[in-house]
Amino acid sequence: MSEEIRTEEKESLNFIEKIIEDDLANGRVPNNTIVTRFPPEPNGYLHIGHIKSICLNFGLAQKYNGICHLRLDDTNPAKEDMEYIDSIKSDIRWLGFDWGEHEYYASDYYDKLHEIAIDLIRKGLAYVDSQTPEQVKENRGTLTTPGKNSPDRDRSIEENLRLFKEMGEGKYPEGKYLLRAKLDMASPNINMRDPALYRIKFAEHPRTGNKWCVYPMYDFTHPISDAIEGITHSICTLEFEDHRPAYDWACSIDGIEHTPHQYEFARLNINYFVMSKRKLLNLVNLGIVSGWDDPRMPTISGIRRRGYSPESMKDFVSRVGVAKVESVVDYSLMEFCVREDLNKRAKRVMAVLDPIKLVIDNYPEDQVEYFEIENNPEDPMAGKRTMPFTKELYIEREDFMEVPPKGYHRLYIGNEIRLKTAYYVTATSCEKDADGNVTVVHCTYDPESRGGETADGRKVKGTSHWVSAKYAISGEVRLYDKLFKTEYPGGETGNYLDDLNPDSLIVVNDAKLEPSVADSKPGDYLQFIRSGYFTPDYDSTPDHMVFNRTVTLKDSWAKQKAKMGL
Repeated sequence: MSEEIRTEEKESLNFIEKIIEDDLANGRVPNNTIVTRFPPEPNGYLHIGHIKSICLNFGLAQKYNGICHLRLDDTNPAKEDMEYIDSIKSDIRWLGFDWGEHEYYASDYYDKLHEIAIDLIRKGLAYVDSQTPEQVKENRGTLTTPGKNSPDRDRSIEENLRLFKEMGEGKYPEGKYLLRAKLDMASPNINMRDPALYRIKFAEHPRTGNKWCVYPMYDFTHPISDAIEGITHSICTLEFEDHRPAYDWACSIDGIEHTPHQYEFARLNINYFVMSKRKLLNLVNLGIVSGWDDPRMPTISGIRRRGYSPESMKDFVSRVGVAKVESVVDYSLMEFCVREDLNKRAKRVMAVLDPIKLVIDNYPEDQVEYFEIENNPEDPMAGKRTMPFTKELYIEREDFMEVPPKGYHRLYIGNEIRLKTAYYVTATSCEKDADGNVTVVHCTYDPESRGGETADGRKVKGTSHWVSAKYAISGEVRLYDKLFKTEYPGGETGNYLDDLNPDSLIVVNDAKLEPSVADSKPGDYLQFIRSGYFTPDYDSTPDHMVFNRTVTLKDSWAKQKAKMGL
């Protein structure tokens, strides 16, 4: 390999990869084995922002032949649930990653953390504080003014040990006492001003039950868990940068044998989305969405149900890259990645979302022909299927107009179009209901134009897709769009609920689809010709098929913004 190629590869590395390669080259990695971890809190479903962290941590372990742990940071039992734990595992596996035997929980270390806390008290490095939460906050100081020592900071070691023991025995109500590290209330970093180590919490834990009524704080638990597990590169998002001194302090406590290092990267922010678990939970509780896996939600389970592929999302975060500076990624880039991927893998099918009947008057009454159609012109290995053609068909309502505007190339009286892969037809008349709406279009066909070829070589400008009225499957089609109508929900009013998109879900109750879709199932990728990419929903039954729109064929939102000059 030439020096020029080596230099180019080095420059293409992100800053964390450069750090890792330097650490490996200089012998700073124990056993020369990279160990990362993905440490979600099981207090909600994972969202798209987590995909970046999942791909980064598991991806680094794969690239450097290391190990990535899954560790559930279950330090807040009041908000945690086994449902969330199960969903987290499912989401990671959907993305194509696995942690093998390395599944851990912060609660695995509760006994060890408790021992460390008692040891800190014995050494005069921690104390029990009786201030109210409001007093703790007030005395903490600000970014420009130092904090004030708690009146309890100089309690005797014996009293601190007694109070902490009684806290663990459930003798005091929540909020009565707090165990704090004795660091420096004048530190310029607020996180070093006697950080909380333990609080009283009466809540049943998903894994430990009612064994504990004192629980360790995240900033105390997280670094020590990393140290116990031998994590070499602790990778987190930028909001934890100010917590790094507290992280380093916890890892320096006597008895901690391994010292991991923390590195921060910019989180994934996407316009038109809210990523806060609190806000997402509120959408669920208010019934604005059907649940955490509603296809409009930015949760991984939501986008999976909507029909996003794991490959498209890994491509998306790869394009975004790993940086140290926060930025907002445009929603259209994510949809571009989804379209690019689905174009290669989605089976093309005919579906008529707003049907009107097309009757071919000169076609034999009981005749059925079968036309062979490619499943995916982008993938020769996808094979072909046959589709029935009969006297009565369904086409899209927009494909016929009585009085067409200039430039309209589909059906109107006297005009000839091509029915995709089948025949040329010419509209002759139409039927209407009492309100004047067209219900049936009559036409004739050219028997010599089978497959789209004519004896005289004539061409037409318009082509329509179709399904046989006799063999069509009726189905429900859910047309999903952005949940919010503005780039930054709540940006103007302060309330993100003010910016909900009223057209985020439009339900088509009686779409007509070709019979082959009866064999499709959730997780299959389909392209409804001219309409977009779709996937069967979990609500589907053999008698009632339901399809979710994943994404339109083109970025209509970007086109609309361009027209508005935005």
